[in-house]
Amino acid sequence: RSKSFLCIGLDTDITKIPKFLLQFSDPVFEFNKQIIDSTHDLCIAYKLNTAFYECNGASGWKSLEKTITYIKETYPDLFVIADAKRGDIGNTSKMYAKAFFEKLNADALTVAPYMGSDSILPFFDYSGKWLILLALTSNIGANDFQLSTNNHNNKLFEDVIIKSKKWGNRDNLMFVIGATKAEILQT
Repeated sequence: RSKSFLCIGLDTDITKIPKFLLQFSDPVFEFNKQIIDSTHDLCIAYKLNTAFYECNGASGWKSLEKTITYIKETYPDLFVIADAKRGDIGNTSKMYAKAFFEKLNADALTVAPYMGSDSILPFFDYSGKWLILLALTSNIGANDFQLSTNNHNNKLFEDVIIKSKKWGNRDNLMFVIGATKAEILQT
């Protein structure tokens, strides 16, 4: 409908927002709100990297919660991604899923699949929610593991994609593929 694929990152660093916003009781939320109100007709999604909120403790979590609630209530057709890169043993992943899908009402969550299926499967218990699995990231450290090759000449990120497609489907599973790695996908 919007003829766009644009996803806007709200990785809000309180030390970098305009100084005049510091007068508000929640300057991070106010900054986000102004960005959202100015761009909602240009994008299809907002991605909030939770580290930028979690580093501010309880007030940061509140800013995160207020931002997601604002998007969901004001622009309900927009998609909200919690970029948290979670993934732990099953019962812990179950609590992460509850936090992000029930409490925060995010539409999608980035997850790290490297602990295997039991760290990912609890997230699929939420109908209408999406998992975005880390497969091939754009950072230099991707060379440490993601591009390593196994005995069948598959790269680790390829194995992650092949295996995880058995856990989810096209209605609940996406992958992180770093835009700077496009040449690798052509091989």
